Amino acid sequence: MRGASGVLPCTVLVDALRLLADDGPAADLERAAAALAGSDPETAALVLRVRSTIEAGRRREAELAALVDTARDLAAESDPGLVLDAIVRRARALLGTDVAYLTLYDPERGDTFMRATAGSVSAAFQALRLPVGAGLGGLVAQSRHAHWTTRYPADARYRHTDEIDAAVGEEGIVAICGTPLLVGDEFVGVLFAANRSARPFTPDDVALLGSLAALAAVSLTQTRAAAETAAALAGLRAAHADLARAADAHDRFAALVLGGGDVTDLAAALADLLDGWVRVVDDAGVPIASAGPVPDGLDVPACVRAAAADPGRLVAVEGAEAVSVVAAHQQLATIVVPPPAPGAASQGPRSRIVERAATVSALVLLFRAQASESEQRHRGEALLELLGGETPTAALRDRIRTLGVEIRRPHRVLVARCAEHQRARLAVDAAHAVGRVGLVAERPDAVVVLVPDDGSGRLAEDLARPASDESAAVTVGVSEAVLPADGLVGAAADARRAAEALVALGREGRSGSVAELGFAALLLSRAPDVGGYVESVLGPLLEHDRRRGTDLVGTLAAWFAAGRSPTRAASALHVHVNTVTQRLDRVRAVLGPDWQEPERTLELHLALRLRGLRM
Repeated sequence: MRGASGVLPCTVLVDALRLLADDGPAADLERAAAALAGSDPETAALVLRVRSTIEAGRRREAELAALVDTARDLAAESDPGLVLDAIVRRARALLGTDVAYLTLYDPERGDTFMRATAGSVSAAFQALRLPVGAGLGGLVAQSRHAHWTTRYPADARYRHTDEIDAAVGEEGIVAICGTPLLVGDEFVGVLFAANRSARPFTPDDVALLGSLAALAAVSLTQTRAAAETAAALAGLRAAHADLARAADAHDRFAALVLGGGDVTDLAAALADLLDGWVRVVDDAGVPIASAGPVPDGLDVPACVRAAAADPGRLVAVEGAEAVSVVAAHQQLATIVVPPPAPGAASQGPRSRIVERAATVSALVLLFRAQASESEQRHRGEALLELLGGETPTAALRDRIRTLGVEIRRPHRVLVARCAEHQRARLAVDAAHAVGRVGLVAERPDAVVVLVPDDGSGRLAEDLARPASDESAAVTVGVSEAVLPADGLVGAAADARRAAEALVALGREGRSGSVAELGFAALLLSRAPDVGGYVESVLGPLLEHDRRRGTDLVGTLAAWFAAGRSPTRAASALHVHVNTVTQRLDRVRAVLGPDWQEPERTLELHLALRLRGLRM
């Protein structure tokens, strides 16, 4: 009867409300709702709906708390990789799925690639790349909207590929939900939650995953920006340290120069800074200075060419690096150093140090060249004065001594004939070769060198330069030894005549003296030495006749007079022809097998004629 009066339903309703207020057990609330359903179904449904709303609110509150914790954890993490790992772990935990994973967008390739996973067991799945538009993830990337499916393998809404289906199948995934990572309009990647069995994803699941994706995108972007900022700051600090090292090296080089150091000192300092070897060469590859053991097989010409192609910059050459030493648009030298060690850190400071060494070396070499040019000009002027008068004045002799020339020591004059464009360079080469013991002057038509007698022969050979092109040849005439104190006018004239004779005889690019030119000396010498010439040509035969009591000279003269006929010569000498033949064999033994060569016979015949005229 209490049911008819409504007392029982009221009591049950009160009990149900108390259970709702006290968060009572779900089973007790369901029994109370069932008791109400018999008399008041609407109230019973309302009780259950209130309970559902309360549970949804609590669940949402828990999710929000989890999102706050996630945001806090992500904000505390500075490593982008760890941020991504934390995101997928939290997504898997909050949605209660078997697997969670995240792909990042690759702007260069235009697809997304797997970056972080939680719960994954397949290596192929963890290495998967998703083209835009392919698979569920590719569609999320293309549409920039969330997509989900209860059974992915059989879902025809997505463009399946063999590679994606194989990886998904190996992982055993059935249900997938994916949502884009967006920061403003920038697409960053896709966050996924997946199950190995069929599972419907509710709107709350999708919303929760979307919230996680938003946090992930912002956190990832901020972390990347922070990492880039930190890297930029580290780079600035490193650059500052590099500049400081280069500046210290420059100060060290400058101190060496101000202290009177030269290129050799700079090379030693650079080798110390690089902890290696250094070689400095001129534009022809000739060493100027070295420090440390230079390796065998170093291709110096290749280093010079490579450095000249990019002036002032350190360039790589096989087995070395090189930088040109440039001043006034002229390559004065090249600095060659070892290559950087394999795996070495940034080469910025090393390059700047070597390049600064090149700059300082350029100043040193430029100053040295200017000083050398000034000194050479004074030395050349002194030589031109010596060549301008027969007897040097006392003041000039003193100047010559001051310049390092021993005026009472025998010297020779060398006159080098060459094309106009070669003279300046030839004068520099000659000055380097003779050093302070000789003098060099450049004249409008030749380069004149005064050199001690004992070094003249080698220098003349070194300066002479044959060439297929006549305009590039250097022909050197050499005088007899004279004393500078007695004047050099005649010696210079002899050397000039010798050079002209060499050219006239078609011997450009060679060196020789008036005496070495044979009969030409009689025509070119200002005081012909006929006796000396005869002795130089017939001397061996004359000596043989004196020692043996023979007459090889007379037999040879008769042979020439007979038109080189042994028979007629025998008749003129009143001897048997065999005797003439035997004597000519002896001539051959004394003079050598080439005595009948045209040039040699001409010299012999002329010497015999001159001897006959003198007798």
